[in-house]
Amino acid sequence: MNRATFLIDGFNLYHSAKDVQRVYGFHTKWLDISSLCSSFLQWVSGHATLQEVYCFSAFAYHLKDPGVIARHQTYVKCLEATGIIKELGRFKPKQLVCPQYDSSISTCSNCNGQILRHEEKETDVAIASRLLELICSGSCDTIVLVTGDTDLAPAIRCARRLLATKEIRFIFPFSRKNNELARLAPSLTLKPRQYSQYQFPDPFILPDGTQVAKPANW
Repeated sequence: MNRATFLIDGFNLYHSAKDVQRVYGFHTKWLDISSLCSSFLQWVSGHATLQEVYCFSAFAYHLKDPGVIARHQTYVKCLEATGIIKELGRFKPKQLVCPQYDSSISTCSNCNGQILRHEEKETDVAIASRLLELICSGSCDTIVLVTGDTDLAPAIRCARRLLATKEIRFIFPFSRKNNELARLAPSLTLKPRQYSQYQFPDPFILPDGTQVAKPANW
């Protein structure tokens, strides 16, 4: 038996789903991640079983859009109902210098020289920490990372030094193949049709019988 655990970079996957929609017109954000992961077990090995699926994300409270938060929270409830374990980070505000700002005259058509942006924090570290914990605990045999984020490369190298017998693989979201990561482990890239193939039913039925309708344009 090969126990496979999947680590999902939620925003990396989400933005790839938006790319699929932009390029092909598929509305695929209502993604059944658990079923999608299960579809790759044969690729992992002929006797692989799904151990756990972790999804790393964060709620964008800084957008001050209740609809965005409500849709995301509802989607996370559906994911949890299929057994997915959520791990939430946060968005941190960051002041940036406006590229249109001219310090010589101290004017800018848009601002006073400062732009407030919000960056998703903790996700990379959380994925890397969970990866190393799984490697050291022996709770699975194969770890599949669904991401194209190069920042995880050092954690992969560290995991291999700690226990080379554990297998690590990558599934790159659509349009996010990363050659550096591909050199570190076996990999494949999600195809647009796979996003549309593995969608939650509409409505999705929670364990308590609540019916959750797919949001418009999802």
